[in-house]
Amino acid sequence: MQQNLRLCIAQMTSTNRHAGNIAFVEHAVQHAVAQGCDLLALPEAAGMMNKDRDDARTQITVEAEDPFISACKRLAAEHGIWIQTGSTPVASGDGRFLNHANLINAQGISVAQYDKIHLFDVFLEGRPATGESSRYAPGAEGVVVDTPWGSWGMSICYDLRFPHLFRDYALRDATIMFIPSAFTVPTGDAHWETLLRARAIENGAYVVAAAQVGNHDDGRITWGHSLVIDPWGKVLTDLGGTEAGLAVVDLDMEMVRRSRDQIPNLRNARDYTVRHITT
Repeated sequence: MQQNLRLCIAQMTSTNRHAGNIAFVEHAVQHAVAQGCDLLALPEAAGMMNKDRDDARTQITVEAEDPFISACKRLAAEHGIWIQTGSTPVASGDGRFLNHANLINAQGISVAQYDKIHLFDVFLEGRPATGESSRYAPGAEGVVVDTPWGSWGMSICYDLRFPHLFRDYALRDATIMFIPSAFTVPTGDAHWETLLRARAIENGAYVVAAAQVGNHDDGRITWGHSLVIDPWGKVLTDLGGTEAGLAVVDLDMEMVRRSRDQIPNLRNARDYTVRHITT
């Protein structure tokens, strides 16, 4: 396993058209390569953020024909860099979309695909219900993929609130958990960093959480604060909550083993039952 990974994490204000977002990724790849990065990590909805369902349907297609995914493959191959695409909507086959992520290697090959499992159907006080499941179909499987830097686990945004997914990944020796997101401002302010640091600490893994930020074409406002967190829970970078940007972070993959050796909770877990007492 290669010990050192140089990562470029991207924070975006995605548009409601593929073209503008592809242009941003082209710039991000050029920056990452100039900085000697091995990997570019993008946020949820990096390919397109568009809550106008009718307009979105005129653009969204199956993965094999998606212009954003195709552009990421081309850029990865041309520049010899891995790209974690964050996510982009693709057609599901049942009239809804899939919130879909790819991990693309330095040859431009998609070596792993993941569809968001847990959909954001929540009811925040003073705000309309989100109802993500009315537009998106859920994924059905978690994904861990072997890379030269160890195994990596894939997730998207609301998956963050389901810690058993990341525990399953850690038990399969995942060294990095990708959590690309487009958090709302109220939930981001209240929960974002706390939950991300918890996932890193309890699993002894790096968390890479590229995020959307600011005011989007479709009227949404997102929290930002893209974070990279080490296995001990230390925030290595925070891109803030006001504008798009890029940051380069060096990850020592050996720190995963050291953290898990010091606090071996993955080995210490025991089977148990719960006794419910009524009075």
